[in-house]
Amino acid sequence: MLDVATVLQQHKSSPPNILATLQKIQEAIGYVPRGKIPEIAAALGVTDSDVAGVLSFYHDLRTHPPGRHILRFCLGDSCLATHCEKSLAVLEEKLGCKLSGVSRDKRFTLEKVYCLGNCALSPSLMIDDKVHGRFTPKNVATILRDYR
Repeated sequence: MLDVATVLQQHKSSPPNILATLQKIQEAIGYVPRGKIPEIAAALGVTDSDVAGVLSFYHDLRTHPPGRHILRFCLGDSCLATHCEKSLAVLEEKLGCKLSGVSRDKRFTLEKVYCLGNCALSPSLMIDDKVHGRFTPKNVATILRDYR
């Protein structure tokens, strides 16, 4: 497994591309540790604020180790219109975490998104790369069982 210093060595560019570098770090180790911001900034020749700004702006970048599976819960208009908040409440209870959190067993990271492109079958949830439509409080346990 690569570490931050190795990724920084391999992906230096001129001018510096902060986003691409952070994406490569996350690809290598699963997240971008906040404590490494000064090292990343120094390697790229930018300020800590520049790195922190990019890191906080892009919601796909994580600052903590993720769970084994990434759950993206849709909060778009169509899903809200079909009462997705009820499914979200059951999902959070089952996982033992809120949005932007990691489940008690470290198997799942729960993230919010605003469209999965599955509006005809809303509410929707994506687990890793598979979209689950018509996600209801009744089928939460069934869908999660396949990923345990």
